[in-house]
Amino acid sequence: MTATADDATVAAAADGFADAAAVPGSGTTPWRRVTPLRQFLRTETGSAAILAGAAVVALIWVNVSPGSYDSVWGTHLRVSVGSMDIQMNLREFVNSGLMAFFFLVVGLEARRELDVGELRARSRLTLPLIAGLAGMIVPAVIFLAFNAGTKNAHGWGTAMSTDTAFALGALALAGKGLPDRVRTFLLTFSVVDDLVALVIIAIAYSASVSAVPLVFGIAFLAMILLLRVRGVRNGLAYFAFGLAAWIAFFKSGVDPIVVGLVTGLLTYAAPASRSDLEQASDVFRMFREQPTAELAAQARGVVGTAISPNDRLQLLFHPAASFVIVPLFALANTNVRLSGGFLSHAYTSPVALGIIIGYLVGKPAGIIGVTYVSTRMSKGRLTPSAGWGAVAGTGAAAAIGFTVSMLISSLAFTGTTLGYAKLGILTGAIAAAVLTWAVFRIIAALPPRRRIVALYGRQEAITDLVAPVDPDRDHIRGPAEDALVTLVEYGDFECPYCGQAEPVVRELIKEYGELRFVFRHLPLTDVHPHAQLAAEASEAAARQGKFWEMHGTLMDHQSALSVRDLIGYARSLDLDVDQFGRDLRAHVGAARVAEDVESADLATVSGTPTFFINGKRHYGAFDLATLKDAVKAAKALAIINS
Repeated sequence: MTATADDATVAAAADGFADAAAVPGSGTTPWRRVTPLRQFLRTETGSAAILAGAAVVALIWVNVSPGSYDSVWGTHLRVSVGSMDIQMNLREFVNSGLMAFFFLVVGLEARRELDVGELRARSRLTLPLIAGLAGMIVPAVIFLAFNAGTKNAHGWGTAMSTDTAFALGALALAGKGLPDRVRTFLLTFSVVDDLVALVIIAIAYSASVSAVPLVFGIAFLAMILLLRVRGVRNGLAYFAFGLAAWIAFFKSGVDPIVVGLVTGLLTYAAPASRSDLEQASDVFRMFREQPTAELAAQARGVVGTAISPNDRLQLLFHPAASFVIVPLFALANTNVRLSGGFLSHAYTSPVALGIIIGYLVGKPAGIIGVTYVSTRMSKGRLTPSAGWGAVAGTGAAAAIGFTVSMLISSLAFTGTTLGYAKLGILTGAIAAAVLTWAVFRIIAALPPRRRIVALYGRQEAITDLVAPVDPDRDHIRGPAEDALVTLVEYGDFECPYCGQAEPVVRELIKEYGELRFVFRHLPLTDVHPHAQLAAEASEAAARQGKFWEMHGTLMDHQSALSVRDLIGYARSLDLDVDQFGRDLRAHVGAARVAEDVESADLATVSGTPTFFINGKRHYGAFDLATLKDAVKAAKALAIINS
């Protein structure tokens, strides 16, 4: 390949690195898939607009009718059951009650990243951990520099935390079509940020702690852990112990939102196993044959248990947390009464200045600085998952603080000082959003090759394909070695979605001569009764040197895969029909098919078609435009890293 061709490829990828699956209307197909991470990002990004709108409404409300605002959020709430009595106002209920569900979602996503996401490779946990810590420590030091020796120094935690929803929203507005690894880099260290912030709230901003209720609260959390270990799936049991833990922490003086976070961290994430999916198919088949209420309930239960508890709770709580609870928090806490005199005093107060400069200078400096120093000192062993341009942009986005900062400010300050702090948080958030936009506009203006490096970096993505491609074993179409892009498909000859994807794969092979395509078997025998025999037929044809011819024929005739049909295809391909028949009757290809199925299980592949591009699982639609974009991006990265 010439240098000119390389530059053209990089330029095309740089202009089209947007993930088509994340863009509405980009070739949506019936077999479209969305990763849990991408769904999380989409929900968080979408909720940023609602969150901003709620903050604006609160500002208007408190300045137009402060009396009604204070009256609503000061509404007294009381619950008494026997000798137990809980009292709080409506704002406290939102801050300490409903926000526990928000931090439950944060804990769930942190656990997902640790179990099946970018942080499942523990070597990749170190850099986000220290970057997240540095991004909190440096702003806190700056705040203390402005407020040292005063009673307001206690509010150092106000300038520390990133608002994930607002930060992801800023990335969406500033860098349309950014690759997933840019958002993932932000998410990994912002998760650390949230975890540390909750610990700080529990330790530094809790009232006087009562030991007995705290011990009970910890015991109730231990019971939740025990239920998880024993595999109990009764939601009411978890809710009961969670509620008991929340009450105990509330009574102890430790902010009970920590219960939500810990519960989320205790909830494991895992892909659906093929055995669970097969069991679900069996139960559904029974229901299809005998549609009774009892079998319907059984089918719901089996299908539900095939999905990990983390996935189920994310689906249940994430939309409500993002679109209802966090906006309610903004509505209840953005009570800044604006006036000329207030603004002049606020913007010269050490509290507001410490927060604004702490965020705008300290956050990016801490994150970018420690990432750079760690990379240099480790001689590349610790490398950010995104490029340095993305590190700078996410560092700027991380300077957007709102939810946790508002929470800590309400615990640390009162009166006019609280107003100064909230104004500083809002000002810093707006300025950080502008700074984020500016950074990514600069990156967009770079030449294509430098733009790709700035966004992607040179660290390889985690390899999801457990069994690497073996030219001596695998069925390969295209260059057997030294291909820039390798596309692996786990497929089923009777799967209609594989049949719909087949013309797309053929077009890709035709357009990209240097593409290496590998087909591996994953017959879904629980739903496709002829899939196993068809796979063995392709292996029988392979013994006579015509795997790909049989592969294409089977994909073109998915509704006709009986033994008679297979023999007919062998005859049309000029195979030795007698030998083909003997191989088919002896199941000669069964062992080879079983090897592919085992490799699929190791890679947690449970459905077809599943594609891997350069070892990384492809999520999203399987239409031509989407796969072409993915191949272009993989090819550009391969050129740059070669």
